[in-house]
Amino acid sequence: MSRDQIFLGTDSGATTAKTGGIFADGSIISHSLRQSSTNSAAGTAAVVAGWIAGVNGFLAENQLTWNQVQAVGLAMPGPYDRYGVLGRSPNLPASFAGWDFHADYGRALAEAAGRAVPLVVGNDGNYGGVAEAHRVCAGRKAGVLMLAPGSGLGVAYVDPQGAPLEGDTISGMEGGHMPAPLHLLGGIRPFQCGCGRDWGCIEAYTTISGLPQLLAEKLAHHPGHALAGSALPPKEQALSLRGLAQKGDALALEIFDFQARALGLHVANLAMALDPEFVVIGGGLIDPDATTPEFRARYLAGIRDAALPYLWPTQHTKLKVVPATLGELSQAIGAALVARLTFGPAA
Repeated sequence: MSRDQIFLGTDSGATTAKTGGIFADGSIISHSLRQSSTNSAAGTAAVVAGWIAGVNGFLAENQLTWNQVQAVGLAMPGPYDRYGVLGRSPNLPASFAGWDFHADYGRALAEAAGRAVPLVVGNDGNYGGVAEAHRVCAGRKAGVLMLAPGSGLGVAYVDPQGAPLEGDTISGMEGGHMPAPLHLLGGIRPFQCGCGRDWGCIEAYTTISGLPQLLAEKLAHHPGHALAGSALPPKEQALSLRGLAQKGDALALEIFDFQARALGLHVANLAMALDPEFVVIGGGLIDPDATTPEFRARYLAGIRDAALPYLWPTQHTKLKVVPATLGELSQAIGAALVARLTFGPAA
């Protein structure tokens, strides 16, 4: 395949849109993302215009042209009403519900390119998993599970052919809203989750979203800690924990050890069904710019150690837990890889 052919990916979050791309051989065009505001407050037309501006800027910065673009992938957070049609998203205006973003972006791409450009769309977390799987497998065929705890818990499974498991309604691998095994977490109460479920979603025990509730639970056993008498709002207190942990604060480390254990139990749960060779851990807690090597090693070891007793014997040696390496590139690059998988010569 010629490097004159390229596949592009647009990653559209609630606040920021990013553009990336790959050559036809799968190599990344640039490790510098083109980023801009999603500008969702201005409506759907403004969002689409921003996506096109991102592509134009990316092409110009890398001395590429629309003639080279073979297909585009778009990574969008769900939920979806159906393929390419947005459901009610908690992070976007209510007026976006029912938006056929696949049709609108497809028309805009055709206008910009002067011809029809094939477009594939999917969940942003799934597409991030595709990129990390492509990287960690390095040409081998293996199943890859990715978990990315951030504000919520992104979960993706990528099969040995490089395709994400999306399900019949593109709601597959919404693993953050599976119930946590509370009896193995010290009998902790079911936390509230933004999805509305009351069974104790694992997301609430492993991410920023549930951190204020977890901090309140742990502070009851640490009445002398500085945060116990802090006037900061609960969310700001929770956001201070990562920095405190890097300084060895006992309470902060206890909280992140708890999150690692909860995530490790979830890894074991998912491994029962999916049997991956690799588990990739993303998110801010393994970001080299935000955490120390010692903290990252402790966090990953906590995940492995929690999962190990619940794995099948053959998985003890085969399953590898590794950190993500692509950071903010992953979802845009994953979208481009899915476009290549869907519309490339071998599709």
